[in-house]
Parts: sequence; C-alpha cells; structure tokens
Amino acid sequence: MVQTPIIPSPITAIELDCRQETGTAILAKQLAASLEKFLTQQANSHLNISLEGDLGAGKTTFARYLIQALGHDGKVKSPTYTLCEPYPLQLKDQVLTVHHFDLYRMRDPLEWQEAGFAEHFDAPGICMIEWPEKAEGTLPDFDIQIQLSAGADENERAIKINAITESGKMALQELKAMRK
Repeated sequence: MVQTPIIPSPITAIELDCRQETGTAILAKQLAASLEKFLTQQANSHLNISLEGDLGAGKTTFARYLIQALGHDGKVKSPTYTLCEPYPLQLKDQVLTVHHFDLYRMRDPLEWQEAGFAEHFDAPGICMIEWPEKAEGTLPDFDIQIQLSAGADENERAIKINAITESGKMALQELKAMRK
C-alpha cells in the first residue's frame, strides 16, 4: 500500500492580540515581508486587502506601518479626504504601487469608480481599502481581509488576518512561517 504524503493545508487566518502599538508594528512588518516575497515571486501580481473595524480601531495606523515596512521612506498620510494615496515602491527589480484607500467619507457606492480608481485594481501592487463596506459590493474581490478591534487601552488591538483567495493564502502561509 502506497501512502500519500500529507500536505498541510494553507493557512487561512491568523489572530493576534497586540497589547502595545509596537505589537501592531511588528505584525505589519512581518506581513509586509510576506507580501513582498509573494509580490516579487509572482510577476505582475496584485493583491486587494480590506482593512475593517470601527472608527479608531487602528486601520490607518496598521496601513502606515505596513506601507513603511514595504519600503516607503516618507510620511504615510490618511487618505480620508483624498480617497486614495499612492505609494510607489521599489521591491527588488520591480516598481509596484500600494494604493491606500479610505472610503469613510463616500456618499455613493460608485464614487470610487467615478473618481477613476478602478484601474488601480488591475495594476501590479496592492490596493488596501479602509471602510470597504461603503462601496456596497462594487469593489473587486479581496485576497486578504484584516479586521481590527480596539481594546480597553488605546494602544491595544485585536487583529485577525483572513486569507480569502489562493494568493492570500500563499501570502499568509509565509507569514505563518515567520511567526513560528
């Protein structure tokens, strides 16, 4: 009888309680390393990431740490009033862009498309969207969902990262290996 090797299933979720802001920064840095590895191994790849949570849960803070960990040296601004802030990055021999969206102030679900942002979802890089529910299902599918919840202390966060697609699972598999 031939035994089939057991292949571990890809990771689909990681949950973490960050008691200090440094814990959030460390997790964002580890995720950035995982995303960078995925993006540089897959030519012209793209990931859509949702950032979900109540007002003050730390979505913009997490995005800031993630974008800086991916190599952006300058200030990472909240896109609350502009809807989108682009961050071109040099990852190995590729130039990719992280488009950071904040849809909180949107009044109509199609506003992001009318602004011409739909084309960013096809370009190599990452589209990271805060308040995706404001678009009411008009956004492309997400590869990774990041849910943040504020704790009792203003620096405390519960963070859950879910892989939704195969690309998301590949990125989280690398993150899981780093967190061992």
